[in-house]
Amino acid sequence: MENARLDEALRTLGIGPAASRVYLALLERAPAPLAEIGRAAGLEGAAFATAYGELVDAGLAGAAGEGTDVGAPVPPAAGLEVLARHRAAELEASRITVGGAFETFRRRRLTAHGDNLVEVVTGDAVGPRLRQAWASAREQIRQLESPPYFPQTEALDDALATLARGVTQRVVYSKASLETPGRLETAIEPCIEAGEQARVAPTVPVKLLIIDEAYALVSLSIRDSDVHHTTLVVQPCGLLSALVALFEQTWQQALPFHGRTTRPAGLAPADRRLRGAGDEVIARELGISRRTFFRRLQILMARLGAENRFQMALQAQRNGWL
Repeated sequence: MENARLDEALRTLGIGPAASRVYLALLERAPAPLAEIGRAAGLEGAAFATAYGELVDAGLAGAAGEGTDVGAPVPPAAGLEVLARHRAAELEASRITVGGAFETFRRRRLTAHGDNLVEVVTGDAVGPRLRQAWASAREQIRQLESPPYFPQTEALDDALATLARGVTQRVVYSKASLETPGRLETAIEPCIEAGEQARVAPTVPVKLLIIDEAYALVSLSIRDSDVHHTTLVVQPCGLLSALVALFEQTWQQALPFHGRTTRPAGLAPADRRLRGAGDEVIARELGISRRTFFRRLQILMARLGAENRFQMALQAQRNGWL
């Protein structure tokens, strides 16, 4: 289980599967000759050299001694910081690219010229077009989901029917989706229980539905848009490729979400105060040292199964602690 979690974490940071196997072998056997590490990882020759070089470039591995062929993992702090910033920069670049593509397509009004790369669907036609999209999926659906929500009584039935047909469904929900009254219980959790793979992010860049590799539906019904209840249907083109890339990077950045779990015991009043202020202020108000404060914070994270503060806040809210 720990190896699986480490492998997923490395992939989230952009480390490939082969390099992940080499890193696991280093953790288990290092310091050890590189040939032995390669055998443990099931790699040899150029394949091992490429995977090991990826770890060296990422600042996660290096020679155990100068001029030797003995490899070992190195303290990961600096390397992980570089990888995390690189992934964040990639996501930001994708957002800028997609935003620019949208503006270009809107200015040129491609649909007005009959090239059919982008179709504009508005008003009452949006609901039937979404139902048609769900029904047409054959392999996978990828979705970025956030408010605002419009009345679509068949939406849950369409999603459940698609899952029942064996179609893979991956969804990244925004934090606002989980906070929308009734949305978690009536729309999100039933899909997760039916097999949907769900993750959550503080925000998502756009409301998006990608059907297989065939086309995407992009909602323009957002607060800062000049179009109300309008959806773009994007056919295969450079814009569709950019939307697919945007989803995949958002998915990698998002946190796994598994629906409702058994609710832990309630939160003590003193622990309920561990939010909304800086660490120094909280520790001072509670009359405890910084060390005691961080120890209490670690206990709360363990109770919630959280690995960082964002996960802790999400789980605490979901369990009614906040």
